[in-house]
Amino acid sequence: MTDDDAASPVTSPWDPPKAIREALGLREGDQVVFRVEGHRAVLARTADLLDLAGAVSVPASKRGTPWEEVRRQVRAARGRARK
Repeated sequence: MTDDDAASPVTSPWDPPKAIREALGLREGDQVVFRVEGHRAVLARTADLLDLAGAVSVPASKRGTPWEEVRRQVRAARGRARK
């Protein structure tokens, strides 16, 4: 999200029109993001992280690597790339 974004859950008191809910597949409790673009506000459904599971292939040798080790390796690779 950027400084011009704001997140909000879909709740009963605030309810987008049915056509928008259906187009975005929104259900009560889903998270949405409002983004200001010029003089418009754009509404987008945020991704459910569980929906992203399997979206990136992980080599067998890297599976089970502790998250802190992954972060350390990424920071090191970024540092090398900046040089």
